Amino acid sequence: MGKKIYLVEDEKSLNILLEKYLQKEGYEVTTFIDGKTAMSKIKDMPDLWILDIMLPGIDGYELIKNIKQNNINTPVIFMSARNEELDRVVGLELGSDDYLSKPFLPRELVIRTNKLLERIYGNENLPLKDNILDINGYRISKNQRTVFCGETELQLTNKEFELLYFFVENKNNLISREQILINVWGNNYFGSDRVVDDTIRRLRKKVDGINIETVYGFGYKLVYKL
Repeated sequence: MGKKIYLVEDEKSLNILLEKYLQKEGYEVTTFIDGKTAMSKIKDMPDLWILDIMLPGIDGYELIKNIKQNNINTPVIFMSARNEELDRVVGLELGSDDYLSKPFLPRELVIRTNKLLERIYGNENLPLKDNILDINGYRISKNQRTVFCGETELQLTNKEFELLYFFVENKNNLISREQILINVWGNNYFGSDRVVDDTIRRLRKKVDGINIETVYGFGYKLVYKL
């Protein structure tokens, strides 16, 4: 059984969407749509809390205070659509371990969840299944880090593979360069964002059967039609 995650999000459609993504990754997810109900479950001691800040009744700030009072080591990820800088600072002061500013891609939350839980708990009980994606005749294995077109294995660099996998997981979603940099190159990358354009140019040549469109002024989109 995967790690237990308690997700608190009052927007029902987003709540359901994030739950599905986390469950697909192998986590055991319990969801709440208000702070009061979540507050009554703090003693359950899940492995991770994911909190929206703006909640009816009891907000995310009050929740994290009580979560940390119950067990200061319980990890918390904050989500917010309000003043990003203020919420980030206050969240850190209250003990949050990570922060996501809305809107964000569901896969970004999954990636940050994986990295945070691996850092805190190690590899024990983390999802071990191989996520294999199929698109337009290409078979992409996350664990083996391979891409096959029919019987032919394509030779991709590490970043080319990670970028392709990120695109396929988020097919038909508009993705900014900033989102790509954060999820593929990481928060500690300080180089030019032109590295995204260069890597995509190489990727298009190697995987020419997958349509990655440029959305001028914003970023990119992998267009997939059934």
